[in-house]
Amino acid sequence: MAYRLLVLDLDGTLTNSRKEITPHTLETLIHAQERGIKIVLASGRPTYGVAPVADKLRLTDFGGYILSYNGGEIMDWKSKEMLYENVLEPEVLPYLYECAQKNNFAIVTYHNEFVITEYPDDEYVQKEALLNVMQLKKVDHFLDAIQFPVVKCMIVGDPARLVRLEKEMFDYLKDRMGVFRSEPYFLELVPKGIDKAQSLAVLLKRLDIVPEEVIACGDGFNDLPLIKYAGLGVAMANAQPVVREHADYVTRSNDEDGVAHVVEEFIL
Repeated sequence: MAYRLLVLDLDGTLTNSRKEITPHTLETLIHAQERGIKIVLASGRPTYGVAPVADKLRLTDFGGYILSYNGGEIMDWKSKEMLYENVLEPEVLPYLYECAQKNNFAIVTYHNEFVITEYPDDEYVQKEALLNVMQLKKVDHFLDAIQFPVVKCMIVGDPARLVRLEKEMFDYLKDRMGVFRSEPYFLELVPKGIDKAQSLAVLLKRLDIVPEEVIACGDGFNDLPLIKYAGLGVAMANAQPVVREHADYVTRSNDEDGVAHVVEEFIL
């Protein structure tokens, strides 16, 4: 089977422990695109948090895609056209805000290149903005500022207290939306049923590509549906054990140019 699409998770997969793409991996991915391979960057990050990586890989030149918010959005990075979007029910937003307020946590959402928050000085809010290379935008009242479709909110704060709030919110919202921690201090609040594989299926239909023509690389639990769905599901050597167990192939770690090794082995 000739592969046509390469789907890459970012943190722990494409980027190394310093959150960088190594020169060797960059060069290898440019060569793959020159041969006609399309790249999809599939991440839990907001769209504009993936943008610096997309630009480094020259996805605008070669016609690549960003699958962000763990599958909540798909954007054609060349045309900047939004191809798919799954948003939160507006009716649930006041409850999310109330949960944050009564527990003295900061809540954030995202709009274009901005992280929207009432608390830009919060250490965890700043960590999220830094991770995604996005600007902080202070608002006087969170709910009043949301005049756009919301793909994801996040409540951030002390891990020990946040774990209790996670259980409370999950029990209340489990039939309506997803509630989970991506880091001990980050509580993700997303539309129900979001995952990278479901969103990728939407893109493949649009591109007239079948799963057997796809290589997908990842390391985390949220990459597992993607790895199972792709024709060649690849786990990094640093991946969670269950991810490695379900992969078709285990490559080197993200600190050993594991993605470049896959491309050299199966594409170049």
